[in-house]
Amino acid sequence: MTETGENPASSQTPPNSAHKSSRAFRTISEVATELNLPQHVLRFWETKFNAVKPMKRGGGRRYYRPEDVDLLKQIRGLLYDDGYTIKGVQKLLRDGGGKLAPAPSAQARTEPSSTPPAENLKDCQREDLHSILAELENIRAELRDAIT
Repeated sequence: MTETGENPASSQTPPNSAHKSSRAFRTISEVATELNLPQHVLRFWETKFNAVKPMKRGGGRRYYRPEDVDLLKQIRGLLYDDGYTIKGVQKLLRDGGGKLAPAPSAQARTEPSSTPPAENLKDCQREDLHSILAELENIRAELRDAIT
């Protein structure tokens, strides 16, 4: 007890993930906060991505290793930022032997290739693409009309 009658232990805040070592295990709550996701999404991803396997202790508490957190960050980026589907990310994991290759930088994704792909198309492919584009533009116009 201090002079003011407070218990010094009660004024201390519990350690959070921001103060943990980069090699420390994280709880599902800490990982969910770090990734800005609800905990149920992490539990769902465990069922969809076999590579995500947190350690489970008594009572079923999950503890994520640093490599689990890194993988979850990559999965989150692919799903939420890059527009991949769950099946698409599953395929990437399968093709990578359970690991994802480091994501290319934003600059690498937006830099044009040295040879534009359109130059490599055959005339029939080009016509097909123009036809598909026209069809998509018609669908967009119909949808716009339907919601206005």
